[in-house]
Amino acid sequence: MSQPEPLPAARAKTVLYRNGSVYTAADPFATAMVVDGGTVAWVGSEQAASSIADSSMEIIDLRGALVAPGFVDSHIHLTETGIALDSLQLGGIRSAKELLDAVAGVPGTGPVLGHGWDETTWADDTLPTAEELERASAGRHVYLSRVDVHSALVSGSLAHAAGVRELDGFDGGARVRRAAHTAARQATRRLPHDELRRHQGRALSEAAANGYVAVAEMGAPHIGGAEDLRLAAAWNNGGPESAGVPEVLPYWGELAASEEHARSLLGQFGFSVRGVAGDLNIDGSIGSRTAALRSAYEDAPGEQGSLYLTVDEAAAHLAACSLAGVQGGFHVIGDAGLDTALAALELAAREVGEQRVRAAGHRLEHVEMVDAAAVETLARYAVTVSAQPAFDAAWGGPGGLYEQRLEERSRSMNPFARLFAAGVPVCFGSDSPVTPLRPWSSVRACLEHHNQDERISARAAFLGHTRAGWRAARYSDPMAGQLVPGAPASFAVWEVEELMVQVADGRVQSWSTDPRARTPLLPALDTGTDPVCLQTVRNGIEIFASPALRS
Repeated sequence: MSQPEPLPAARAKTVLYRNGSVYTAADPFATAMVVDGGTVAWVGSEQAASSIADSSMEIIDLRGALVAPGFVDSHIHLTETGIALDSLQLGGIRSAKELLDAVAGVPGTGPVLGHGWDETTWADDTLPTAEELERASAGRHVYLSRVDVHSALVSGSLAHAAGVRELDGFDGGARVRRAAHTAARQATRRLPHDELRRHQGRALSEAAANGYVAVAEMGAPHIGGAEDLRLAAAWNNGGPESAGVPEVLPYWGELAASEEHARSLLGQFGFSVRGVAGDLNIDGSIGSRTAALRSAYEDAPGEQGSLYLTVDEAAAHLAACSLAGVQGGFHVIGDAGLDTALAALELAAREVGEQRVRAAGHRLEHVEMVDAAAVETLARYAVTVSAQPAFDAAWGGPGGLYEQRLEERSRSMNPFARLFAAGVPVCFGSDSPVTPLRPWSSVRACLEHHNQDERISARAAFLGHTRAGWRAARYSDPMAGQLVPGAPASFAVWEVEELMVQVADGRVQSWSTDPRARTPLLPALDTGTDPVCLQTVRNGIEIFASPALRS
């Protein structure tokens, strides 16, 4: 699969980083690195750095900072993230009254947009009515997405304008789900191209400022449409604007019925699309009770969520993608949803052969409810799981959303250790705007998983957030995601308090800084704060820099 045009070499230069720590397999004790153009030219010791430094180089004194491969977010929505960053922040809202007050306080005359409310954190989870939203907004259209973005609260005027009243998922109140939610969201996303691009640029800038060098954009007809994905991919065109942002790895989530159809879905764009995968939904989310479950939600007897695809439809899609030699895949969260995906894998393998299915490198997004048999099937078909560790941090554990919705079933969710142990390829992302673009918090979530048996080491989590993201996207450069001579110079510089090895079993951490371990060190994540990003570089081009870097 072809790669985007390289960034303009004229802006790249030779830079020597020294007096810090470099996370590299080439030398676990490296303190310096040379970047020549878009490539890592050398890593080594401080003594060697002194001998090669010359006046032609820019020399950056790291002052103890860490240089590490840049993060890859394996699941993001750029336009949605940009809109969420610039609209009402509702994560701290704790009641319907607070939400209505926030809506009433929005100045202007245009639509009122907001994101992040979660009624499971309210003392009284009663939602406001459409009429109350109408009054609070003085008649303006209101769209407030739930934190999982699988349902929203809408005002009566928006419900009328978007035509949601006759659609599945509208029950007469302010909350919309399924088809009604899609219609309401799309009604607020019909924006001029320059405005959509501004939102995407805002999201990419946020990613760069947090150490990301690439993001997998999950486009789909029900989210932003084909034009939105075209705008996202255009950031890779090598122009002046695109030189200063992370690389966009585009996916398109639309159902394919045949090999020819799969090829046409990709061919319609005129640029490299990674796969017909991503947010092609088999089911919804646990928070909105649309994730498909084998048995009912504990807090909503009789509700088992929603299945959007049949086994036959999903199998035809996977068979089509396998024959076309491209990645296929789905969004799947509930156990019944995963049953559908795995049955589809088996059916597709019977149709086109197991080897073709394995070779296509299919991927599933989220995959939160996984039993032992499912893990075995995922491993057998070499299916990549693209997961979000911050989901467990936000909603796992005693009293959390998962326990409220699922009770005992919540104990075994997001089984990272079991997936890794079985050899299932795993990569990590944020699903932004669902969770923030905070990669070290996501690494910490792997270390501090609410189920101790599912914790993994910081190194495994870090690789899942970096090198594994490139591999999951079937990136053509096998050296992407590491800092060794000849690898792409895509990395971030971090101000850190302490470096160590952190593993799931605390008994072995005593050797973490012992030189005999010969293990590259990562930031200590038990300090209560994340490392601070000082610089992000993609292919030798600086895409973010803190004033503190060169001060």
